[in-house]
Amino acid sequence: MTLIEENPLARQVVARSEAIIPILKARAEQTNKDRRLPKETIATLREAGSFKTIQATRNGGYGLGIRSHVDVLRALGRGCGSAAWVVGVVQAHSWLVSHFPVQAQDEIYSNPDAMVSAVIGPRGQAIKTADGFQLTGVWPFGSGCENADWLLLGAVVIGEDGTVVDAGDFAVRQSEIDIADDWFVSGLKGSGSCTMRVTDLHIPQHMFVSLPGVIARQSPGASAHDGTDWVQNCAAVPVLAIALCAGGLGIAEQAFDDYPALIKGKTIAYTDDRQDTHPMTQIRYAEAAMLIHQAKQLLYGCADEIDAHGRIGIEIDFLQRARHRVDCALAVRRCLEAVEILFRESGASGVRLSSPLCRAYDDLQAINNHGLLKLETNLEMYGRLLLGQEPNTPLI
Repeated sequence: MTLIEENPLARQVVARSEAIIPILKARAEQTNKDRRLPKETIATLREAGSFKTIQATRNGGYGLGIRSHVDVLRALGRGCGSAAWVVGVVQAHSWLVSHFPVQAQDEIYSNPDAMVSAVIGPRGQAIKTADGFQLTGVWPFGSGCENADWLLLGAVVIGEDGTVVDAGDFAVRQSEIDIADDWFVSGLKGSGSCTMRVTDLHIPQHMFVSLPGVIARQSPGASAHDGTDWVQNCAAVPVLAIALCAGGLGIAEQAFDDYPALIKGKTIAYTDDRQDTHPMTQIRYAEAAMLIHQAKQLLYGCADEIDAHGRIGIEIDFLQRARHRVDCALAVRRCLEAVEILFRESGASGVRLSSPLCRAYDDLQAINNHGLLKLETNLEMYGRLLLGQEPNTPLI
């Protein structure tokens, strides 16, 4: 695994995340049954430093780049897809906190190990008041929310005249929200992505950040980070998108490595042919390898472009940022296609819930269903721009 720079800290963080793969594997089946990450796994991830890759150094993190972020999540995905997913989104949220006002950053990271979950999209409504906001809403898919210390809840902001004046995210202590135990799903079962709810909750002014402001590189907290925290200069939407993807690469790579042992000594049903020596098995296994290779090239290419611009503080071109969204969506689709090949070629044994291929296939289906990673939606968005038409989303 080659890092874009010879950074000893980056190597250490990746190595520690790789070292806990066997622990995550051993807990993966029980994690799915529990429908949330166990406290022991949260502690293991914290001890490895897996949550802190792109967390700002002033906030107790490592301030590493997006390539290192991909390396860490890729490793965790080999152990447990749900763990990799939760760490990926928590890292993205720690990055987003670095754009909040400094007072909010200092409050949230008075505990440098604070875990921040979120539903970033504006599903709620916040009414502007003289001293802050009154927040109301329902936010499904709050991955890791039961283990979080803080939540970022997305909402539109309603001004005095009753019109929408902004949209962004509000930092709320986990103790101030209601969490429904409703995460019953087919994939990423252990991510604990439950529904959160608040009604007329007062939010101080400093606990809000405008998402359009972050995208436009005009956030109130960005100037608080010195030159060593260049990752905070990276483009917002590409950072938030790639955070959802890299665990999927690890899931696919582990499924690929698991496959030979699963077919060893087996015959193709109702024939005398051995599966592991059959030409069609060889062809299909090679196809899966190339799909995973394509996903790897897409994600690391995207990560390196994000990092390169962030290092020198130059904004990524609008059309290039749009392509990054497609890169991310295409990468996780390629991972799913690869594992689907392995799943189908594994025969009836592949459908057992205890099969690593079954778990990998289900987890990648869930990842591909995330709204920001829907391939067809991203292709439509990019095609509109390539044809000189107006975008149909502000998330570019």
